[in-house]
Amino acid sequence: MKKLFTPLLLIVAAMFAYAPVMIANAPYESSMGLVQKIFYFHVPSWFVMFTAVFICGIQSANFLFRRKPSADRIAVAAGELVVLFGLLGLVTGPLWGRKAWGVWWQWDARLTMALLLELIFIGYLLVRKYGGPGSEKLAAAMAIFGMANVPFVYVSVNIWRTVHPKTTVVPSLVPGMFGAFWFSVLAFMLLFVLLLTLRVRLEHQRAALDELYLAEEDL
Repeated sequence: MKKLFTPLLLIVAAMFAYAPVMIANAPYESSMGLVQKIFYFHVPSWFVMFTAVFICGIQSANFLFRRKPSADRIAVAAGELVVLFGLLGLVTGPLWGRKAWGVWWQWDARLTMALLLELIFIGYLLVRKYGGPGSEKLAAAMAIFGMANVPFVYVSVNIWRTVHPKTTVVPSLVPGMFGAFWFSVLAFMLLFVLLLTLRVRLEHQRAALDELYLAEEDL
């Protein structure tokens, strides 16, 4: 991964530099006009958030049941990215909603459940930071619980009446929007891979440093 990191970084930088050009050239949505273009940042950020949630939850289960320290390091790295990209989604959503719906926020099913999911992973990080000895296990259980909520967040717009668009929006995109959207998704996903790689590496280095301190104390 070390050899691929620099080329991947350059690719991601180029994609984010070119993404505004594709988005600007994408067709306008008939009813919302220019403000709809927030879609190309809002939805990919949630894609990345959900991916990070599943990585955090799966690796937390791996740590909880198989006692793998490396799995816990991946989990905490992914957990931080859940909060980061979730916050991006929660900021871009109201900016879009203010123009599309006339209000900054609606306490409907999708928005409320997405906010709760974000709060679960903020709690996950707080438990790890301030929970004391054994807090990693409690935090791992919280991550698994958060992961179990993702399907409900996704299908909520199809079950309950909500102002939020249904999950059929993405498959129904016109060709000009379709290409720009998936280009943005790929750019966000590659950025996520880069950030996750950096955070996992940092966690491994912290663990190695802790081992050196323990070895020094034993001398």
